[in-house]
Amino acid sequence: MRTSFINQLIEEASKSPRIFLLVGDLGFNVVEPFAERFPNQYLNVGIAEQNMAGMAAGLAMEGYCVYIYSIGNFPTLRCMEQIRYDICYHNLNVNIVAVGGGYAYGPLGTSHHTTEELGMLRTIPNLVVCAPGDPLETKAITTFSAKYEGPCYIRLGKAGEPVVHQNSLYLDVGTILSVIEGRDTAVLSTGATLKYTVDFVRNNNLEASVYSVPFIKPLDNKTLFDIFKKYKAIITIEEHQLNAGFGSAILETLHDGLDAGLLSMDNVPKIKRIGIKNEFFSVAGSQDYLRNLAGIELNRTYFNS
Repeated sequence: MRTSFINQLIEEASKSPRIFLLVGDLGFNVVEPFAERFPNQYLNVGIAEQNMAGMAAGLAMEGYCVYIYSIGNFPTLRCMEQIRYDICYHNLNVNIVAVGGGYAYGPLGTSHHTTEELGMLRTIPNLVVCAPGDPLETKAITTFSAKYEGPCYIRLGKAGEPVVHQNSLYLDVGTILSVIEGRDTAVLSTGATLKYTVDFVRNNNLEASVYSVPFIKPLDNKTLFDIFKKYKAIITIEEHQLNAGFGSAILETLHDGLDAGLLSMDNVPKIKRIGIKNEFFSVAGSQDYLRNLAGIELNRTYFNS
C-alpha cells in the first residue's frame, strides 16, 4: 500500500504545487522518488513527530495540502494533542499517513503495534478517518485526500498487500464498496483484513456478501441502512481493538438509525464483531501470527443463519 500511496502522491504533486510531504526520518526506499522529483515540496523533519504535525499545520495555513508520513503510532498516538488542536480545530488540509497499521510491524513489538489509533482519531471533530483495503483503494484515497478540503487520516499497510479489486476505483467521502454479492450474511471489512475476508468467503463456498469500508468516519449511513435491512446477520472485521473501533461505529450507526425511526426493530440484523480484545500482546511475531493470537479470524459457524 505504501508504494501505491507514494506513486499516486507523485501524480498528484505533478498536477499541484500545493502538495507538500513531511517525513519523520524514515521510509527512504519509499519516499526517495518523491523527494528527488519535488525537492521544494519535501522535508525530512527528523525524529520529531509532534513538531512535524505543528509544521504541517503552519504549511497548511500558507495554502499547502500537507502530508505527514511515519510508522503507525508515531504520527498518531504520539501527536494526538497536535492533531486535535493544531490541525483539526483549525480544519486544515493536513493528511496524517500512518504506514504499518495493525500488526504490520509485528516483529518490532508492542511499540509498533498500531491497534488503538482509529478509536482515538474518530472522536476528533473535522477529521476524516480512512483505512484502505488494498493498493487500488489506497490510490483512490490518495487522490481523494489531495482534493478534499480538511484533515484526513490514512492508515496504510506495510508493503506487498495483494490487489483485491479488479478495476481502478473512484472514492468519495464515505464510499462503501461491494466486493462479493451474496445473501443472508454480510461481512464488512475495513483496512488490510479485506484480502483475508474475501479468500475465506470464496474458499469456503459461503453464500455471503463482502463489503469493503475504507472510510471509518464518516460512514455512508444510507448505504449502511440498506445493508442492515437486507441481511439477517452482519460480521465486522478489523485489525484494531474492538473498543471504539470500526465495529463500534457500525453498532452506533445501527442504534442511531433505530433511535431516529429510520430502521425498524422488526428487521434488526445480528451483528458479530471481530477484532482485538482490550489487551496488549507483549510478544513479537509476524502479522499473521499476531492476528491469530488476537482472534482476528473468521469461522464458518458465524455464517449459520
